[in-house]
Amino acid sequence: MKALKERIHSFMVSEDGPTATEYAVMLALIIIVALAAITTLGDKVKNIFTGIDSKLEVPS
Repeated sequence: MKALKERIHSFMVSEDGPTATEYAVMLALIIIVALAAITTLGDKVKNIFTGIDSKLEVPS
């Protein structure tokens, strides 16, 4: 039981917990920005291809 207390205390004193949390927050922010960029870029690319498609003639 004493060993468990010591491990918990050493974890609380060390900076591994806050560092892991900071990395998780950074990763979440990167994912949010990437999804927003992909969504915006996807809409623009779709509009470009739709415009090209409407200008192409259908062969008969």
